[in-house]
Amino acid sequence: MAAQFRQSAQQKASSSSSSEQQVSKPGDVPCDVCTGTKLKALKSCLVCLESYCETHLEPHLTRSGLKRHQLIDPVENLEGRMCLKHDKLLELFCKTDQMCVCMLCTVLDHKTHDVVPLREGYEGKKAKLEAEIQQMIQKTQLKIEEIKHSVQLSKEDADREIADGVQVFTALKESVERSQAELMDTIKEKQRKTEKQAEGFIKELEQEISELKKRSTEVEQLSRSEDHLHLLQSFMSLNTAPPTKDWTEVSIRPPSYEGTVRRAVSQLEETLSEQMKKLFEVELKRVQQSAVDVTLDPDTAHPNLILSDDGKQVKLGKVSKNLPNNPERFDICVNVLAKQSFSSGRFYYEVQVKGKTEWNLGVVRESINRKGRIPANPQNGFWLLSLRNENEYYAHADPSVRLSLKSQPEKVGVFVDYEEGLVSFYDVDAAALIYSFTGCRFTEKLYPYFSPCTNNDGKNSAPLIISSVTLSRTVT
Repeated sequence: MAAQFRQSAQQKASSSSSSEQQVSKPGDVPCDVCTGTKLKALKSCLVCLESYCETHLEPHLTRSGLKRHQLIDPVENLEGRMCLKHDKLLELFCKTDQMCVCMLCTVLDHKTHDVVPLREGYEGKKAKLEAEIQQMIQKTQLKIEEIKHSVQLSKEDADREIADGVQVFTALKESVERSQAELMDTIKEKQRKTEKQAEGFIKELEQEISELKKRSTEVEQLSRSEDHLHLLQSFMSLNTAPPTKDWTEVSIRPPSYEGTVRRAVSQLEETLSEQMKKLFEVELKRVQQSAVDVTLDPDTAHPNLILSDDGKQVKLGKVSKNLPNNPERFDICVNVLAKQSFSSGRFYYEVQVKGKTEWNLGVVRESINRKGRIPANPQNGFWLLSLRNENEYYAHADPSVRLSLKSQPEKVGVFVDYEEGLVSFYDVDAAALIYSFTGCRFTEKLYPYFSPCTNNDGKNSAPLIISSVTLSRTVT
């Protein structure tokens, strides 16, 4: 009877305890001992490699043999905490191999390695990870500041461009209004002179009409007289002094306005040209801020080309050098590339072309064909400007564009904005834009490109010279 009573009491206690404990839900660690409905585990044993609910955890809290077991907060996959090779608990960390090991590993495979307890390894890893995270946060914050600074610079550039644009267009507007007013005044002044002349003629004619009417009255009075001798004598005196002048050749001709508007527009065009020149000077000065140091790459040079020791000059020689035909070298076209390449941002350089009758300049993408004859156009990765026959300038678009220049440049500036897809050529001395390739799509590295072309019987023997960039004069 006592045994039955004790069993009944235990069953009631177990039933009551189960009802008070939480049933395991998705995401919870279930008890490994519970049968049927799994209860939520409170602890996991690293020795037994099992997780226990409150009821099944009791032996680990009361039995002396089990009290020595290491209990931790409930975790899943306790088998993963065992060494697969020695079936021992992973309780150490090998700093040499950066891995968790068991006690047996330290006397076998990791005998000479730097092994520490898991906690020490964890603290070291944690400190390193925290330091790396902080470093990443700092880098990210620096990048944020860099982006903010770029936005601020962009805003300043935009404000400056707007201010310059407003100033230029205000000046142009005032010039147009002034030219229009001057044109109107000129036309009105001519009309006033015409009207004044006409008024003078009309006044004289009206005076003559008055005189004629007076004479008509005198004639009528004479005609009433019966003294025929007096009448005849009076008629003779009237005929000898006619009161009018000959108006046959007198006329009013409308003033000529031929060329008046044209001259006004021509003057306006001169003003616009002056403003455009100032704008180009400002633009050139800005792109010169992106100047880079460029030197020629001898590994790409055609065997007939002669490069200076400093890599700043190139000209065509008479003898072909015996050079290795590496993939980077041009074998037919007398070209050479720069050592430097660019895959982002802006860059600018200047080349002296004085004394040459032919040349090619520009930028090319890295993957261009360097063997054989090469059609130089943007589709093939070339963005070039060229001179032919001393004064014929071409932009190598598709098809090529013949350019009309006011002066022959002696120094050419090349500017590239990679992200904007822009390649521009400038006459440095004249501070004038020669040509721009716009809407380009760059996906590879870009290399500055140079070709001194053939010597043309000695007329084109001058070298192409990469010049140091000197900022253009300040525009007032």
